[in-house]
Amino acid sequence: MAKNSTIKIKQTGSPIRRPKDQRKILVGLGLDKMHKVVERQDTPEVRGAIAKIPHLVTVVED
Repeated sequence: MAKNSTIKIKQTGSPIRRPKDQRKILVGLGLDKMHKVVERQDTPEVRGAIAKIPHLVTVVED
């Protein structure tokens, strides 16, 4: 992992009828609409957040 590596995350699932903690993870990642793509630093914290909601997000490869 490079020092300034980033990761692109795309929201693929809806937070409707999901537990509140899963919705908070989406907001924490900066995702609020379907098919929105955000770029975040590739850190263990971000990877852990993605691991908690794999049914709602995907990692976009360039």
